[in-house]
Amino acid sequence: MVQSTFIFIIEILGTLAFGVSGVRLAAKKHFDWFGAYTIGVITAIGGGTLRDLLLDIPVFWMQTWLYLAVTGVSFLIVAAFTKVLTSDSKALFMFDAVGLTLFVITGVEKTLAAGYPMWVAIIMGMITGSFGGILRDVLLNEEPLFFRKDIYATACLAGGAFYWLADIAGASVWIQELLCSVTILVLRWGALRYGWHLPEMKERTVSELREQVRRRNGQQ
Repeated sequence: MVQSTFIFIIEILGTLAFGVSGVRLAAKKHFDWFGAYTIGVITAIGGGTLRDLLLDIPVFWMQTWLYLAVTGVSFLIVAAFTKVLTSDSKALFMFDAVGLTLFVITGVEKTLAAGYPMWVAIIMGMITGSFGGILRDVLLNEEPLFFRKDIYATACLAGGAFYWLADIAGASVWIQELLCSVTILVLRWGALRYGWHLPEMKERTVSELREQVRRRNGQQ
């Protein structure tokens, strides 16, 4: 009972954080109030909805109106501090990173509670944390963070992996959640502050391929 209540609190906080990130980007695109709220809702519930459908459990936001109300609070926060939140890119990072962290944790723990193995839980954590952001970026005609070279989805997987390692070591649930959170936040901060990223997939031009063939023929 205590754990389920804690997960509910985390989901509420994650909904608030992701709602702010969605409404903030919509405000930057000059959406009207309804459009901005809609983007906030989609960002906040998108990942959890897909998770619950895949796990074949009741969709979380359909069990109580609080999630939609919390997204409304996110809208009011952005409306009250529009200039601050839309002029500072770090604001998006802060809310997006917090929402990402909280939803990865709920994704992992709900999946484990449904009886699935840890490797499935880690993937579900990534889906829960990132899918709402993917929908947000697609609807706003932005390149999704999920597919960029900076560390985003990888941070979700790394956080889930540290959750798993802490579980193997026999640590308490609180330690597992803490390690998961710190891992995700550090990786996302490093991507923003120091440009940490994965290797980029680059298409070779015809001239580059020809040059490579010449070099190989010259060595033979």
